[in-house]
This record gives sequence, structure tokens and C-alpha cells, in this order.
Amino acid sequence: MIEANLIKSCIEGDRQAQSTLYAMFAPKMFVVCLRYSKNREEAEEVLQEGFLKVFQFLHQFREEGSLEGWVRKIMVNCSLQRLRSNSRLAPVLNIESYNEQFVLQAQIESKISSKELLQLVMSLPPAYKMVFNLYVFEGYKHKEIAEMLGISEGTSKSNLSDARTYLQKQLTKKKLIAK
Repeated sequence: MIEANLIKSCIEGDRQAQSTLYAMFAPKMFVVCLRYSKNREEAEEVLQEGFLKVFQFLHQFREEGSLEGWVRKIMVNCSLQRLRSNSRLAPVLNIESYNEQFVLQAQIESKISSKELLQLVMSLPPAYKMVFNLYVFEGYKHKEIAEMLGISEGTSKSNLSDARTYLQKQLTKKKLIAK
């Protein structure tokens, strides 16, 4: 009920309500934007663009799911739009491939901070980073990713595999996992 009143006040243009909504979601959404961006400044820009869209289209929120999920989807779409407009997303296919299985998160959690892990994900080449984020963090299927990014489903799968290999190599270099 409180959330519904907050949404109604935001739609009516209540600046205090908009500020409250922003404060509720900005920290989590900044992390989402950061995962898709090349640096903090770009993530901040995407976050601001995203919240402009949130407030512009809040009247379209139908309460068919969580408000946080709806806001997250807008942030992801803004991140993807920025990447498309900057034309930085080119399929990267040829990285040394290994048949090793990707190390499970539980095996490295105690050895690496979330900040370090985020930096590793941010260091991925743009095509790898987009596919990795959409698949791992957002839960999209390869078919959906392929449609969103304008690539083939096979390229999506390949880029995810190569992103995992890249991350595994970086973790090995940092001596966080055994070879």
C-alpha cells in the first residue's frame, strides 16, 4: 500500500516522492548500470537516463511484478541502448578456448570481494560483458539475448563461454583459483 501511494505521488509530480523513490532504488540500480558500463561516469549517466525514463513511464507500471524488477529492466534497457548507440558491441569470437568447467561462485567467494569481482566483470570485452550480464545477472536465455543484441544465438553462447574462460584466467592470474 505504501509503494502504491508512493507511485501515485510520483506520477502526480510530487518531488519529495520522486526523491524517495530514487533513494530506494538508486544504489541497487547503480550496481546494475555499472556492470554494463565501461566506468563509473558512464554508469552514473545511464542511471540518470534510466530514472528519467522511470518517472516518464511510471504511469505504465501495472503492478504485475515488483517495482524494483520493473525499474531494473529499464536500467538494463538503457544500458543496452547506450551500447547500441555507441556501436561498441561487436561479436568477439576468438579467445583461447578451454574445455575446463567454469569455477563455481561458492569456491571463490571467500577469496575475492564483490568489488574485485565487479571490476573483473567490467574488464570483459564489451560483447562478452553484455552477454555475461544478461545471462548470469538478469537471467535471460540465449535466444532472448540474441534478439536484444542483434547477434545469433550461437554467438551469444560462444561469448558467454569465452567470458567465463576470460574470468577464469583472470582469477587464476590473481591466484584465487588453482590451474
